Amino acid sequence: VEDQSEAGSAICETLGRRGYRVIEASNGPDAIVKGRQPDVVIDVMLTDVVMPGMGGRRVAEVIRATRPNLRVVYMSGYTDSAIVDHGILEAGVTFVQKPFATDTLLRKIREVLDAE
Repeated sequence: VEDQSEAGSAICETLGRRGYRVIEASNGPDAIVKGRQPDVVIDVMLTDVVMPGMGGRRVAEVIRATRPNLRVVYMSGYTDSAIVDHGILEAGVTFVQKPFATDTLLRKIREVLDAE
C-alpha cells in the first residue's frame, strides 16, 4: 500500500522481479477492498505508515478483522523512533525506513515471512 504512484510501482516491480506476487493498492480504502477478497492469499502486507485519509496502521487493523494472522511490514520516510514517539506505531513492529535499498526491503519481508 503506497500512495505515491511512482514509489508504489517501483516497489511492485522490484518484488515481482524477485518472484513475489504483488497486489498493488494506492491508498487505504483500495487496500481494504483488495485485502478482504476471500479468494486472495496475502502472506505479508507492505504498507506506508503515513498516507492521506487512512494510515497503514489503520489499514492493517481493518484487514486483520478478517485476516487475524496478517503479517505487516511498515515503511515510512519518517524514522522509526519518530513514528513510535508520536504514537503512530507501537514499538517492536517490523519497519523499514524510506528510502531503502532493495536488499533491505527483501530482508525485512523475508524475516516476517520466516517468523513463526
